[in-house]
Amino acid sequence: MTHSSGAGLLAGKVALVTGAGRGIGAAAARLFAREGARVMLASRTEEQLSSVVEGIRGHGGVAGYVVCDLGDGASVRRAVERVVEVHGRLDVAFNNGASGQPPGPMDQLSEDDFDHVTGVNLKGTWLAMNAEVAAIRATSKRGAIVNTSSVGSLVANPALPAYAATKRAVNSLTASAAVTYGPEDIRVNAVAPGTTLTEMLREWDEDSPGTIDHLNSQTPLGRAADPEEIAQAAAWLLSDRASYVTGTVLRVDGGMWAA
Repeated sequence: MTHSSGAGLLAGKVALVTGAGRGIGAAAARLFAREGARVMLASRTEEQLSSVVEGIRGHGGVAGYVVCDLGDGASVRRAVERVVEVHGRLDVAFNNGASGQPPGPMDQLSEDDFDHVTGVNLKGTWLAMNAEVAAIRATSKRGAIVNTSSVGSLVANPALPAYAATKRAVNSLTASAAVTYGPEDIRVNAVAPGTTLTEMLREWDEDSPGTIDHLNSQTPLGRAADPEEIAQAAAWLLSDRASYVTGTVLRVDGGMWAA
């Protein structure tokens, strides 16, 4: 395996990051650019995307954005096509875009909310992987994909049952894709964050005060992760330094599920 001779972990790579307007996705886009990647950001909110891209460019990075609705197959395919139009190829992709659900028991979730969370988290990841594999196959010939899962997918999750179910399905898609596309030198892994200080978590804590403190009490490191700590794990999995890692769901949870 030939590793990049550049100084950055992702030097010379062309990267796509979904859900890149805020939280883990925005942190990943900034990190990937610092590590030498040319980054295309995708999400539904143009104002957020533009702000992150301006920041990256202001620090000398190479970045652009495309507005994308992960629940719409045509929109997802256009986003991937845009990467190839701008940069000529796709090397790596971080499928981080996701939707949460109103916390509560399964029978209190509306059908519309269930359809939305599954449409974005499961169908959106499936759509993105299909388009990304096709682009990598047609251009770079080898590459890597990382999907964002959750430690909440690994056990019963009565507070977020539909969200957790979609993330467990993402784990299965990740494993299946790793086996399917490994012979083509396309690696597929997932990161499973624990408690992470994203806007989604802060909103949950506002609705249910004490949520973050409770989760931290169950975490051996005693704190929540900064979004960049999750991005660091994704960057490594996408890099050539993880060249023999595929089909893995990597917990980045401060030891929450170590027992």
